[in-house]
Amino acid sequence: MAPNMETSNVAAVNKPRRLSMESLQRTISDISLELSKEATDAAQLPPISEVEDASCECCGMSEECTAEYISQVRRRFSGKLVCGLCAEAISEETEKNGGRREEALNEHMSVCVRFNRFGRTHPVLYQAEAMREILKKSSGVRGKSMSPRDKSCPKKGGIGRSSSCMSAIAKEIGDRAMVN
Repeated sequence: MAPNMETSNVAAVNKPRRLSMESLQRTISDISLELSKEATDAAQLPPISEVEDASCECCGMSEECTAEYISQVRRRFSGKLVCGLCAEAISEETEKNGGRREEALNEHMSVCVRFNRFGRTHPVLYQAEAMREILKKSSGVRGKSMSPRDKSCPKKGGIGRSSSCMSAIAKEIGDRAMVN
């Protein structure tokens, strides 16, 4: 099909017009007038409080805080500056120990100090020590036999040995000796 003349005229009409220098200068002056109005409005706004970099006394993480927020946190946590994460952990510990915030703060700080000293440098050993502590707390019957023949040991749900495997091993070794 041949191109339609009407569509080619429409394309010529839709071309962007060139801006004259006069309209461009007028636009720039309108923008500068608006900016000067905003500058006078900004003079009426309250001053922005200064933000400073504050470091948590527990974990060492740093946050940007206002001086007002820092003083608020220090009042709440006995003069110590703690980050939001540590503050939440201390609140949880406070609920667990019956509302003694000072004790919860000291407990959390000792855990953080121990982690910063040992856990960051030796993470695998720190995890193994944590597992050892969990096992210590959970097993009241430590070092006692779990044999089903031992009636003095209460049933704790552990895996007990039902029979010896020594006879099966001895039989297998005897069978090999006969073959050789």
